[in-house]
Amino acid sequence: MATNHSGASAGSVALAFLSGALLGAVTAIMLAPQPGRESRERITGYARRTGEDLRDLKERATDAVEDVVGRGRELVEEISCAVREALEAGRDAMRREREMKSLD
Repeated sequence: MATNHSGASAGSVALAFLSGALLGAVTAIMLAPQPGRESRERITGYARRTGEDLRDLKERATDAVEDVVGRGRELVEEISCAVREALEAGRDAMRREREMKSLD
């Protein structure tokens, strides 16, 4: 996952933001002049939406990690093939050079 200049991952920044938003919303509701039942319903609604947002964030983060891992595997496979081909080409060149020297 990407990190910012302070070293915090995007997921931890998003989690901190959502936690702060939830805490701010709860504080605002608790301090607002309204009946307790309405306050509890609003807090429940905010908590539900925050939970949904966190699940969405988790899914997106999981998808991003799986994508990066998949691309990494593809890159490793490509590099491995290139190295094997280079080694084989080097062996062939050495074989030809030895054959040329043995003919001299």
